[in-house]
Amino acid sequence: MSAELLSILALIAMFVVATIFPVNLGALALVGAFLVGTLAAGMSTDDILGAFPGSLFVILVGVTLLFAIATNNGTVDWLVRAAVHLVRGRLAAIPPVVFVISALLTAVGAPAPAVAAILAPIAFGFAADYRIHPMLIGLMVAHGTQAGAFSPISVLGGIVNGVTRDSNLPSDNLVLFLSSFAFNAAAAVAVFFVFGGLGLVRRGAIGSAAPDPVDEEPGPSEGGTGGGVGTAVARDTVTGGSLRLTAHQALTLTGIVALCLAVLVFKLDVGLTAVTVAVVLSLTSPKTNKGAVEKVAWPTVLLICGVVTYVGVLQEIGTVDYVGSAVAAIGIPLLVALLICYVGGVVSAFASTVGILGALVPLAVPLLSQGTLGPIAMIAALSVSSAIVDVSPFSTTGALLVANVRGMPRDDFYRRLLAYGGVIVLVGPLAAWAVLVVPGWLG
Repeated sequence: MSAELLSILALIAMFVVATIFPVNLGALALVGAFLVGTLAAGMSTDDILGAFPGSLFVILVGVTLLFAIATNNGTVDWLVRAAVHLVRGRLAAIPPVVFVISALLTAVGAPAPAVAAILAPIAFGFAADYRIHPMLIGLMVAHGTQAGAFSPISVLGGIVNGVTRDSNLPSDNLVLFLSSFAFNAAAAVAVFFVFGGLGLVRRGAIGSAAPDPVDEEPGPSEGGTGGGVGTAVARDTVTGGSLRLTAHQALTLTGIVALCLAVLVFKLDVGLTAVTVAVVLSLTSPKTNKGAVEKVAWPTVLLICGVVTYVGVLQEIGTVDYVGSAVAAIGIPLLVALLICYVGGVVSAFASTVGILGALVPLAVPLLSQGTLGPIAMIAALSVSSAIVDVSPFSTTGALLVANVRGMPRDDFYRRLLAYGGVIVLVGPLAAWAVLVVPGWLG
C-alpha cells in the first residue's frame, strides 16, 4: 500500500476513534503524523515537527489570552454597550453589522484569520449578553471574512491573480471578488434565518423588547450572565447611561486598537502582537489579570494544531498531489472540474487556504488549457470552494471561533460548527461548480 493511500486511511481512522472514545483528536493526529511520517514515508523527526503550525499556535494562545484579560476587567462588556448604542439597540442589526465589518476589513487587505482574531471575541460578547445564538454571530464573522477575501488588494485575491498570471491564464479581479462575496452573503442570509434571526427581528430594539423570562437565562455552565451583566448592560443602554471607562479598561481598549493597527496597517504578526499586548496589560494590573492564562482554550489549541500538523505531513508526503492527479486522470472535463472543487474544499477545511489555492490552480491548468471550460469561471469556483469551507473548526478562522465562544459550552459549539462545516464542504463546492462552471460549459 502506498504512503499516500495509507495516510488517507489513517486520517479516517482518527476521526472514527475520536468519535467513539473521549480522546482529543489533536493528540491522535500528532501520533498519526509521527507514525505515518516515520514508518510509511521515512520522514525525519525534524521534518514532522516542521509541519507543526507554530504561527497558528501563537495566534490561538495570544488572542484568547488577550481577550480573557479584556473579559476579566470588563472591557468586552463596555464594547458590547458601545456597539448597542451604535445600532440604536436593534438586535437584528448586530449580525449583519458584524458581517459587513468583517468583509470590509478583509477586502482592504487584512488576512481573514487576523480579522477573525480581532472580531470574534467582541462578537461573542454580543451573543452572550443579548441572547443571540453563538452560531449566528460566529458564522457572521467567518463568512464575512471570506466575503471580502478575494478583493484585488486582499491576500487571497493577490495569490490567485498572481498564480493565474504565472500560468498565462485569463483573469478577472471583479468576477473573483464578487463570486466570493455573493456565495458568502447567501450563506450568511441562510445562517440568519436558521439560527434565530427572525426571533431577533421580533424582539426589536433592546429598549422596547420585553424582558426575557428569568428561567430562560443561560446558566454559568453555558457561558451566560445569569441575568447579571447582560441585564445591566441593557438597562444602561435604555436609560442612556454613560460609557465611562476605568483606567485599566481604557488601557485594554488601547491595546486592542493597537493590535488592530499593528496587524492591519503595519502587517505585524497577529499572534505575537496579541501576546505582547497581553503581557503589557498583565504587568500593569497583575491582580485584575490573575488567572487569565488558565482561560486559554488549551484543549482547542491541541486539537487544531495536532490536525494541522498531520495535514502538513500529508502535504509533505504528496498526498494532496496524489489525489489531484488521480482526479485529473478521469478525462471528463466537467466532472474533473467538480472533483477539483471538492478536493479544494475538503483539503482546505483542514489546511491553509493559501497553500491549497497555490497548489490547485496550477493543477487545473492542463484542464483549463483544453478550452472546454472557462478559465475565469473555473478559477472563481475553485477559489470559492477552497475559501468558504474556512468555517470548519480545523481552519484558523473556525479555530478562533471555537477558542473564543461565549454563551454556549465550547464542546457543544465545536460539534455544531463541525456539523455546519461538513454541510458547507458538501454543498459549497457543488454550488460553486453549478453556478459558475456549468453555465459556461453549456453555453
